[in-house]
Amino acid sequence: MEVNDILVDKIAHLARLQFNEVEKASIKGDLQKMIAFVEKLNELDTTGVAPLLHMSGNLNVLREDEVKGSIARTEGLKNAPLHDDQFFKVPKVIKK
Repeated sequence: MEVNDILVDKIAHLARLQFNEVEKASIKGDLQKMIAFVEKLNELDTTGVAPLLHMSGNLNVLREDEVKGSIARTEGLKNAPLHDDQFFKVPKVIKK
């Protein structure tokens, strides 16, 4: 595949970008290198190789939900620098 000014202009239009001539020449070279790399993959013999759909054979490896106890309110408030009988107290953030 040949990368020319028309292709770069079309890609730039689709991406809503604008390039000057120096940038366009640099982008043409980069695109040509990328395409050459991908075309190099066509030289590999992939007969008998199944397509890779997922990087791992594991699907939805999630743990089961377990109900666990929590600490009492008084225990939780022990380490708070400022609190009342039921709630943590924090400095006011929003000023009116």
